[in-house]
Amino acid sequence: MTTLARINSAHFPRRYLAAAIFLLLLLCTSVEVWAHNVAEGDKGYIQEMSGVQILPYIYLGAKHMVTGYDHLLFLFGVIFFLYRLKDIGIYVTLFAIGHSTTLLFGVLTGISANAYLIDAIIGLSVVYKALDNLGAFQRWFGFQPNTKVATLVFGFFHGFGLATKILEFEMPSEGLVANLIAFNVGVEIGQLLALVGILVVMGYWRRTSSFMRHAFAANAIVMTAGFMLVGYQLAGYAVS
Repeated sequence: MTTLARINSAHFPRRYLAAAIFLLLLLCTSVEVWAHNVAEGDKGYIQEMSGVQILPYIYLGAKHMVTGYDHLLFLFGVIFFLYRLKDIGIYVTLFAIGHSTTLLFGVLTGISANAYLIDAIIGLSVVYKALDNLGAFQRWFGFQPNTKVATLVFGFFHGFGLATKILEFEMPSEGLVANLIAFNVGVEIGQLLALVGILVVMGYWRRTSSFMRHAFAANAIVMTAGFMLVGYQLAGYAVS
């Protein structure tokens, strides 16, 4: 995979610093709305539903994905230097397998973790991917982590984080398996829609001369956002 080791990273213009600050403020003000969970407004809806509800759960799964900025930031980092659809498909499939596995496992077994800590790890996944794109691991430690394995492992954490949230909402047991599968299908549909949007924008950007010149700053902003997510979740854990 191409990394930013080949990119001139000596400059980090002020406008990128301003963009990073704006992104952090946006995350601070909207974290309750777009957090890595099922929105509070959907909590009562989930608890009131009974029996098999395929379409509503597909909608909720898709909504979770397209409004989950932590998922989108991670996927953005994953595909940043992927140019072939085959490679994109492999990485996104690995993430989907990991996400789906722990989502189903967590909800069906009732095993969960502290929501703040698991979401902090999800924030770290964003930091990891940005550092990977920046070529940091090779420069700092002299080796390149297996990016496919890392994508699968972080997919496990993303799915387990959502399972923890769903368990808190006490999803009705009637039709649970069918509804969970429908929710997961919705997640994959939402992921596909979000991915198409990201790829369209990236496609235009990559055709410009500014892409490689600004790639360092873009990943630095993503890394900053990841650290912000980690800090927010750890602060929540400390005061909870």
